[in-house]
Amino acid sequence: MKRLFSLFSPIATALGLTLATGSLFAAGKADEEAEYYPLVTVPIPEGVTLEAGAIQRFGHQRLAVSTRLGEIYFVDGAFGKDPKPSTVKFTRYASGLHEVLGLSTLGDGWFYVTQRGEVSRLRDTDGDDRADVFETVADGWGITGDYHEYAFGSKPDREGNIWVTLCLTGSFTSETEFRGWCLRVTPKGEVIPTCSGLRSPGGVATNSVGEMFYTDNQGPWNGTCWLKHLKPGGFMGNPQGNKWYTLATNLGPRPADPLSNSRIATEWKKMPEFVPPVIAFPYQKMGQSASGIQNDFTAGKFGPFTKQLFVGDQTWSTVMRADLEEIDGVYQGACFPFREGLASGSLSLEMCPEGVLFVGGTDRGWGARGGQPFALQRLEWNGKTPFEIQHMRVKPDGFELTFTQPVDPATAAKLESYAYETFTYVYRAEYGSPEVDQTKPAIESVKVSPDGLRVSIKTGLVVGHVHELKLPGVRSADGRALLHPVGYYWLNVIPKS
Repeated sequence: MKRLFSLFSPIATALGLTLATGSLFAAGKADEEAEYYPLVTVPIPEGVTLEAGAIQRFGHQRLAVSTRLGEIYFVDGAFGKDPKPSTVKFTRYASGLHEVLGLSTLGDGWFYVTQRGEVSRLRDTDGDDRADVFETVADGWGITGDYHEYAFGSKPDREGNIWVTLCLTGSFTSETEFRGWCLRVTPKGEVIPTCSGLRSPGGVATNSVGEMFYTDNQGPWNGTCWLKHLKPGGFMGNPQGNKWYTLATNLGPRPADPLSNSRIATEWKKMPEFVPPVIAFPYQKMGQSASGIQNDFTAGKFGPFTKQLFVGDQTWSTVMRADLEEIDGVYQGACFPFREGLASGSLSLEMCPEGVLFVGGTDRGWGARGGQPFALQRLEWNGKTPFEIQHMRVKPDGFELTFTQPVDPATAAKLESYAYETFTYVYRAEYGSPEVDQTKPAIESVKVSPDGLRVSIKTGLVVGHVHELKLPGVRSADGRALLHPVGYYWLNVIPKS
């Protein structure tokens, strides 16, 4: 592989893990997926290293793209039907920043950027597309220069706050203030400690109702990669940064440390502050490095997945799909494959009102299947509806699946059309976890709705487990197999009715 960052390589070797080049992992589904979501590559001029850390739609079909090298570019022409070097223009708006992994606007003439050591704001006062005013908004956390001290910043929430998720130092320790925490930065620059227990974030964004979520990556106390709910006052599961409760005077006392080699469901019962994960991205089944998040707010312009979340995976150069639900005030849900074959490691995502999803890629330090060192690409729905599981929702006695198109009732009603098992991960201080505590509940019955769009599956459920459901035998009414015949549901709560 071209590049492996210095701290991950020995860890991966010790665990027997390998990352592979794009040539080894041909995109097996990419051609089929392109029939519904074609991929367009935006040409990048020679001399521009566009390791896109964040993307912001700006003005009329203009993008602002920040880079891990600390630059911000305006990109014109990226929305064109067939963008070419002659029709795409890059203008450097700012430079000299430090790994910008958050970029947004508040409509007040400023760009707000989250860089390693602070949230800053930039402004162009003379109209030449070049920032000439740089101001610090807030810098209420520590930084040592360690490679892993990422700071991912959200778009503004409903109150205009930017949520900053801070990676642990080295992704293992917290020797400087608030490493392993989420902080909110208000429009006035106040820093509000919000959540503890983070390890190595990869992205942060809201769902369709404005609740904030982030991705966290496999490692200590993370058996796999997760999507987690940033519930104010909550503990996300990794205790290595909890020493900073002494500075979080707006929160209560430090939570008790979880018991290593336990299970998430067990420790959740002991700790009222613990916010259980929402989605598990099973390691090396869905990906290896969960990253940027975007909500589909386009009301159907991006296809049949309105209000769901799209999540990048940097190592696998993919975009995944997450379907959330809230039971008794607790989020949980299912994830599905969505789109393979991107050119570089999918890090930053931006959904645009037209139904266009831009994906910024980078492989520096991590390596990625896509094979290119960086890329800027866009996905659009072409109007053709893929045969997919649209929703996977838990019921007291199993699951209800909704499909994007009617199923063939004969194949969908057969028990042998499905394969079903559950598993979980060891909740431990060591790096990662194998799949453990496997069960294979019997599928007792399958009922197809009269319109063919829903299937009710009666089966056993296990709290604190991934429920892996495969549908190899299910066909659409016109005889097609599912584009992605698998879903992974993480279960925190079984509904009572």
